[in-house]
Amino acid sequence: MDHHAHGAAKAVHNMAVIGEHQIFLSHLPMFMAPHDSQVILEAHFVNHGKNVDDVYFADRAANPTARFYTLQPEAFVLQELLQGDSTHPQRTHFRATVFRGHLEKSGTPVDRLTDIEVQVQGVVHAHGFAGTDKATTLTYVMFGGERELLLAHFVTKAPDFDQILSVTATGTLPTAEALGRGPMVEIRGRGNLVKDRLKTGEKSPARCHSVGAHQMLDLSLTVRSELYFEEGELSSTGFTNEMMEQTKAEKKAGFE
Repeated sequence: MDHHAHGAAKAVHNMAVIGEHQIFLSHLPMFMAPHDSQVILEAHFVNHGKNVDDVYFADRAANPTARFYTLQPEAFVLQELLQGDSTHPQRTHFRATVFRGHLEKSGTPVDRLTDIEVQVQGVVHAHGFAGTDKATTLTYVMFGGERELLLAHFVTKAPDFDQILSVTATGTLPTAEALGRGPMVEIRGRGNLVKDRLKTGEKSPARCHSVGAHQMLDLSLTVRSELYFEEGELSSTGFTNEMMEQTKAEKKAGFE
């Protein structure tokens, strides 16, 4: 079963695995139920009661050419992660297998990370697409920490795209507490279009809305690398075979 499955709300919700110092999971969304939500989690990996985060970090370090990792969980109701609050979601764990590469594109299961327990430490960001207005300005969710700062494109309405970036930033940065709640970052002067997205090596001014502080922080961002990019699967609100084909932008970005 894959994350394109239709039917009951209980489904397999595949996720990208991000982070070299902390583990974050980003749900691979589509604009159709039950996958029509953007969810970013902080998590730990546990195998037979033992934390195995280091197994994942070591595998990443040993495979520098692997652009990203993915995770295939057991079937569950995604909304269970959105209920409760960000630090105490209704669902706090699930079984899963971690893959080096894209699990739907010849990814390889990682030794000692098969059928493990994923412990959810917090929900960094979550929103459903129903009723969400189309963003006109290029907007990202910022998360991570001082050692590793990350951006995930804020997905709204079709056609749209999913993208995760590793960045550095100068200026007044959000606090660690604020980063745990996924502050929004607007890229000034850029439309919410694939062609206008931030790319590796680019520098750009940005404005960050500090969660709870009711103020905008001016930042200068530098993109270290594009960790994940998907356009086709977010091109429509209904499933088509064309969605599974690589777009020109995906091929150019090297995500074939």
